Amino acid sequence: MKELVVASGNRGKLAEIAGILQGCVARLYSSADFPRFPDVVEDGETFEANARKKALSAAIFTGMPALADDSGLVVDALAGRPGVHSARFAGEGCGDAANNEKLLRCLDGVELGRRTAAFHCVAALCFPDGTCRTFHGELKGVILESPQGEGGFGYDPLFLVPEFGKTLAELDMETKNRISHRGRALEGLKNHMSRMPET
Repeated sequence: MKELVVASGNRGKLAEIAGILQGCVARLYSSADFPRFPDVVEDGETFEANARKKALSAAIFTGMPALADDSGLVVDALAGRPGVHSARFAGEGCGDAANNEKLLRCLDGVELGRRTAAFHCVAALCFPDGTCRTFHGELKGVILESPQGEGGFGYDPLFLVPEFGKTLAELDMETKNRISHRGRALEGLKNHMSRMPET
């Protein structure tokens, strides 16, 4: 694919996407490359609904194929929360630190064996004509009682990946891209794009 717009201004996310799609897309744009890029209210009840809404809006606005993802943390002991509200769990405008603090408060007193969770991601590829295709990824893990690691973003420092004995914030970017929920969803996208006619 010659050009693709990523409907996000999140630098951490953009770096991950660029790494995974390297060699598959000639030119990658972000929302920051377009003045007056439309803000989309993520009011869908599912990750897929939000991803589709963002990607379709970006594709129509730019006239180019667009990629958007919606992802979040689903914690078993919290009946699936924060889910689609992961990015604003502590409230609108709150950052990663506040979200992590709220998560730890909600899990206070819950033993490690019951702190199971999974990151979910849905990536949507949409075109200006309105057609969309979605790709899903999941990563299972455990929520720690305190953060570990300096890398990553979001809930990464609290999310232990049992098979590595490390949090996502402690894993190198190559490993994280290979195993993460976003990495798995984007790998499906990459395989799909490799079979598409050149656009």
